[in-house]
Amino acid sequence: MTAAGSSPRDLTGREAPGTGRANYTGAVYGSLLAASVVAGAGSAGPYPRLELVLLLICTGLVFWAAHVYAGFVGDRLRAQKVTWREIRQVCVREWPIVQAALLPAASVAVSPLLGLGPEGAAWLAVSIAVAQQVGWASAAVIRVGASRWAVVSVGIVNMALGLVIVAAKVALQH
Repeated sequence: MTAAGSSPRDLTGREAPGTGRANYTGAVYGSLLAASVVAGAGSAGPYPRLELVLLLICTGLVFWAAHVYAGFVGDRLRAQKVTWREIRQVCVREWPIVQAALLPAASVAVSPLLGLGPEGAAWLAVSIAVAQQVGWASAAVIRVGASRWAVVSVGIVNMALGLVIVAAKVALQH
C-alpha cells in the first residue's frame, strides 16, 4: 500500500523495481562494506593490490547474492510465488551493492600509475568508499526533498561511520 503520488515499496522500504528510482540503500551499504573490507584487509600477500581488488569485488558479489536470497526468503514468507521476472528485478535492485565496490577496486588497480604503494592504494580505496557513502546518502535525502539540516545531518552521520572505519584501519595496521 502506498500513499498517493508515492512509488511502490518493497518490505525493506526500497522503491519497487521498474519505478526508475536509484537504490541509494544498496549504494550506501555497498560503500560502507567496501570501506570495511579495505580496513580489515592485510597487505602481506605476494600480490597485495590484486588480492585487494579481488577481495572487494568478491565481497560485493557475495553480499549482493545474500541480499538477493534474503529478498526471496521474504517473498516466500509472504506466500508469494517467485517468478523469473521478480528474480531479475531483485538482482537488479540489489546490484548497487556490487557497483559500490567497483570504484574502490579500480582505484587500487590504477594506484601504481599514481605512484602509490600497497598501503597508499588501500588508503585511496577507503577514502573513495567513504566519499561514495557520504555522497550516496546525501543524494538520497536531497532526492526526496529533505531540508538542508537533514542533508547535513545525514552527511555528518555517514562521515562519522566512515571515520569509525578509518579508525579501525589505523588500529589494524601492522
